[in-house]
Amino acid sequence: MRQPRRSLRVHVGLLLTGALLAGCGSTPEAPESVVTPSQPAERNFKPGAAGAGDPYFPTYGNGGYDVGRYTVKVRYDPAKDRLTGTTTVHASATSDLSAFNLDLAGLTVRSVTVDGAAARYSRKGDELSVTPAKGLIAGNGFVAEVRYDGEPEQLENELLGGGGFIHTEDGAIALGQPESASTWFPVNDHPSDKATYDFEITVPDGLTAVSNGVPGGKDSSAGWTTWKWAERAPMASYLSFVVIGKLRVTTGKHKGRPVYSALQTGLPKGAADDSIAETVKVADYLETVFGPYPFEAYGGVVISDPRIRYALETQSRPVYSADFFRQGVNTEVVAHELAHQWYGDSVALTRWQDIWLNEGLATYAEWLWTEHGGGRKVEESFASGYHGSSGQVWRTPPGKPGVENLFSNSVYQRGGMTVHALRVAVGDDAFFEILRTWSAEKRNGNGSTDEFIALAERVSGKKLGKLFDAWLYGTERPAEPKPL
Repeated sequence: MRQPRRSLRVHVGLLLTGALLAGCGSTPEAPESVVTPSQPAERNFKPGAAGAGDPYFPTYGNGGYDVGRYTVKVRYDPAKDRLTGTTTVHASATSDLSAFNLDLAGLTVRSVTVDGAAARYSRKGDELSVTPAKGLIAGNGFVAEVRYDGEPEQLENELLGGGGFIHTEDGAIALGQPESASTWFPVNDHPSDKATYDFEITVPDGLTAVSNGVPGGKDSSAGWTTWKWAERAPMASYLSFVVIGKLRVTTGKHKGRPVYSALQTGLPKGAADDSIAETVKVADYLETVFGPYPFEAYGGVVISDPRIRYALETQSRPVYSADFFRQGVNTEVVAHELAHQWYGDSVALTRWQDIWLNEGLATYAEWLWTEHGGGRKVEESFASGYHGSSGQVWRTPPGKPGVENLFSNSVYQRGGMTVHALRVAVGDDAFFEILRTWSAEKRNGNGSTDEFIALAERVSGKKLGKLFDAWLYGTERPAEPKPL
């Protein structure tokens, strides 16, 4: 429509010019032909891809649009293990769409609207396909609203244990990597499509619901309480979480940001409380290494459930299994998960193959924190891994581990050793500048191994291809690193 309007203005201008010339006694010649305004090309609307194109997880995420914000409103009744939800997806089409997909595991969809108009929808496995009443034009925003309910699904992961939406004795835990969000709300479930989030989680009075970001207060009515949370920095969907139950909550302020931590009340007071209380101290140290803390809130959540055997870097508020604190105070795991706030959360993966960027840098942060506290030096941590790791660590390339080894020791330990090899090669000044520049230039975005290597070469002024080839992609133990 814009093009014909511009053409109309041009023709009016010519007519006015002709009229003025005629008033001066000129006689314009008749045109040989009439130029008609061109019409816009017809749009070719097509369905968006049912997958984001990740080689490791082809069906994760979807194509054809980019989400800017989710508003997730759910009501959960633990007594019935029943969830009722309405999720609003604010997105922009990146191609002309006749239909698009969202990821949703289980649950029953009751209705879908797009821009306020009823939309047709269908289900196939974990894919929810939505056909709006009108095609969605590339570059334009749209709003999809999905209403749904049912008994949420738990996901099984042989390496990590339980994930997804897990029913507990007094509530629920929604958590997991590389997926979990789709078990409690419809989502474009891949790290490449980050978005901001508003959560409203309604639970029976007496229970607490903790999620990501800044706490927005609570409202109670007729035996139910709604807890509000807002994550204003873009977040990968697997970093979202909710813990519902009877929780021991501590709150405060640090550098103008809210601090909100919670532990299940069944846990005895002691090592877990003391470890989580060190969150801001650890974060302040990591700021001196990585640059400014990237989010608006701090905190941590500790849960005791045999199905959760891991800690996860859920954005702004990591979740820890109580197992990490059985032997006493453990701030190393706190350092690991907080390091992810820079590397993994603020700078998220572009594809899952590059997970060493998350875990290698977080492992190295553990080594730095241990040395900072007067413990083993970083060089000693490296030497322990270099001389003591099993053959499997060296046979598995952390830069291309395969799905079956995504969370293997190679990704963590050899990933950390790769970071140290870089430090030895380029020297401390360039090394720490690389880390700070990576977190600054990629803040609130995504990054890949190739981009990290290019940045390291740019900052250090050294060719690093052979070093990274050996440490990330080789299947034998590399030679000990030396300065370049």
